[in-house]
Amino acid sequence: MPDVSVVIPTRARPDLVVRAARGALAQSVRDIEVIVVIDGPDEATGPALAALDDPRLRVVGLPGSGGAQNARNTGVAHARAPWTALLDDDDEWLPTKLATQLALARTARAPLPVVASRLINRTPRAELVMPRRLPAPGEPLSEYFTVRRGLFHGEGFIQTSTILAPTDLLRRVPFTVGVRRMQELDWALRALHHDDVELLIAPEPLVVWHTDEDRDRISQEMPWQACLEWLRRSRPLLTRRAYAALTMSVIASMAAPTRSPALFRTLLREARTHGRPGIIDYVTYLQIWLLPPQLRRAVRDRLLNRNREAKPTPAPTREPVLDVVR
Repeated sequence: MPDVSVVIPTRARPDLVVRAARGALAQSVRDIEVIVVIDGPDEATGPALAALDDPRLRVVGLPGSGGAQNARNTGVAHARAPWTALLDDDDEWLPTKLATQLALARTARAPLPVVASRLINRTPRAELVMPRRLPAPGEPLSEYFTVRRGLFHGEGFIQTSTILAPTDLLRRVPFTVGVRRMQELDWALRALHHDDVELLIAPEPLVVWHTDEDRDRISQEMPWQACLEWLRRSRPLLTRRAYAALTMSVIASMAAPTRSPALFRTLLREARTHGRPGIIDYVTYLQIWLLPPQLRRAVRDRLLNRNREAKPTPAPTREPVLDVVR
């Protein structure tokens, strides 16, 4: 029996998934299995993976495309290990990723710990470590994930490729098929809502998250209507502060290209009626609607780079294990 099952969904990106699988197979934890789920017909990916020639690698092909969430759920169904780690096909793991997380999991107080980590967000314009802070003891996780303290970047964060969780939990709380954006946030909010689950975050970056490359990404899609419907369904899992923050940042950034005054008023009313906006939310909302996305990204990256050059980030050190935050 392997110690960890690694699940990688993919389709028609053989070079990327080979890079991801190679990094998983190179982990310092050797007793693992890597399950690559090919989401629909794909003639190139199977042969590319076969060239890795590692008996720990298994490939599961699906007859039709059901989306990344369905592919992840399929991989979890095939998992044989007590732990499952998720990895997107366009991301990479550092060699000690699993070993660090398994060691942290052994410190958990709840029966079903979800173990995440910081990551290196690598873009053509900048490179930064995310999340910029860890949850404070007693801080509602929905607020940690969503509430901003600055105009251009959130503080808290969870990303799919950082997640290590008990296989039983991932089967009990599967990914929601059909959610196009914020898939990991949707899963984390539902999983961490259970009393026997806690979140631990390794303070060092263990994943390289490649973003803003010249290729299609789900995170580049802007289905604001579907995301607003998801947000409304998820309201019981969010504090009023978190609900306002999501509406006025994430949903607003998807809807702003419409330049619709009516939609501007609709989202503002949604945040005020069902949430509790703060000053940063209002300022963020205005700059999202007033500044073009390209200008917003350029200003954000320049400010982040300037801050990083002025205050070099020290090498990550082990922080005390977090208190349970639900």
